[in-house]
Amino acid sequence: MNNANIERVYKMSFAGVYPLYIQKVEKKGRTKEEVDTIICWLTGYDRQTLQRQIDHKTSFETFFAEAPQINPNASKITGVICGYRVEDIEAPLMQKIRYLDKLIDELAKGKAMEKILRK
Repeated sequence: MNNANIERVYKMSFAGVYPLYIQKVEKKGRTKEEVDTIICWLTGYDRQTLQRQIDHKTSFETFFAEAPQINPNASKITGVICGYRVEDIEAPLMQKIRYLDKLIDELAKGKAMEKILRK
């Protein structure tokens, strides 16, 4: 991924992508509540502060910069998303975005929440 594309992803509105996450999992019989649970687990937001980020249409860059605490078990998220191994992504922000993509993907593929949340 070139720098221009990376910057474009960082500036994307989290609120713009959030409904796509929900749409993706609902097609597979999963729920918005499960998406919220995953996002809160990864970022440390609670549902109220997550909703505030959505309402303010913050960028991915701001969304992760303001995240209360990235889950210490996030490093257990491994595998390929969009052709990249998440554990090998060197840009910290891009890695966090891909962690989230990977978790949403696992939810849509029917993985159990305990496994998704690395319990």
